[in-house]
Amino acid sequence: MSELRKDPVLDRWVIIASERGRRPSDFAAAGSEPKPATCPFCGGNEHMTPPEIYAARGNTPANGPGWEVRVVANKFPALNIEGTVERSGIGLLDRMTGVGAHEVIIETPTHEEDMAEASLEHTATVIKTFQQRTLDLRRDDRFRHIIIFRNHRAEAGASLSHPHSQLIALPIVPQIVKATLQPARLHYMRKERCIFCDLIEQELALPDRVVRVTDQFVVLSPFAAGFPFELTIYPLRHSHDFVQMDDKEMLALAEVIKDVLQRYKTVLNDPPYNMMLQTAPTTLPRPGHPEYWGTIAYDFHWSIQIIPRLTKQAGFEWGTGFFINPVSPELAAESLQVTSS
Repeated sequence: MSELRKDPVLDRWVIIASERGRRPSDFAAAGSEPKPATCPFCGGNEHMTPPEIYAARGNTPANGPGWEVRVVANKFPALNIEGTVERSGIGLLDRMTGVGAHEVIIETPTHEEDMAEASLEHTATVIKTFQQRTLDLRRDDRFRHIIIFRNHRAEAGASLSHPHSQLIALPIVPQIVKATLQPARLHYMRKERCIFCDLIEQELALPDRVVRVTDQFVVLSPFAAGFPFELTIYPLRHSHDFVQMDDKEMLALAEVIKDVLQRYKTVLNDPPYNMMLQTAPTTLPRPGHPEYWGTIAYDFHWSIQIIPRLTKQAGFEWGTGFFINPVSPELAAESLQVTSS
């Protein structure tokens, strides 16, 4: 029988339509994506991209071969790095200048080396690059929030099949982030505890939705998952900001991410997916807003959300804001509790 479930943080309802009986084998295998004749992200084609902003490389010259991870500006940015943040409006209609940063993190010079197959050390280098670019962009007081995301396959929004992630620095905190921060702050004000830490402790005590737990991280199938086989990775120690990780923790996170992606490959035939790093917004003082974000170090908990793109939103979802998930989180966790290859 279907049931409605409420997300304890986002205050959002979803429909778990388990009577539809969707199992891993019900989802079609993803087709292979051919390598383009010329890929601008492959090693040796550095001249085809904008100049590198950052690179993990040895003693080789910038903008040439010999790199492990390379960061360049997006050729078609959603926001532009130049300019100042200016707000204006007409009555109820608000607008502001489209200032921000939009960068591409090219994860490897090898076209076929996806994150699921890369070495742990290399994936840790990719995570270190995320950290370094976040720290650098936070020095710019125009930017309020930084989102890092990975679109795997064209069905998930990837325009190039070469392994890469993207970073966008925004001049505002997105509403979905505020919708997480505000109830987390209220929970802390009432109980002096992090709502995410409470949630993790509860899920570990009743492990129906725990896919994997290590010494440092836990992988959960969320109670009110909006999408089939959606997973969230949390650090077990309380931490509001992923840039606080040291090298040992980054290596441990690399192992967990690689393991999750291999489980998806084994169970779901390498599906398209979106992976989002959800971390705290910039905590620079906001003029006129001393409440932003004074308790965030205590009440927020960073995470990585991974959503396989196995279903599509239609009229009901767009018209109501409800998601319909045909796979119960408990079945998803059970199916993914397999030995990865």
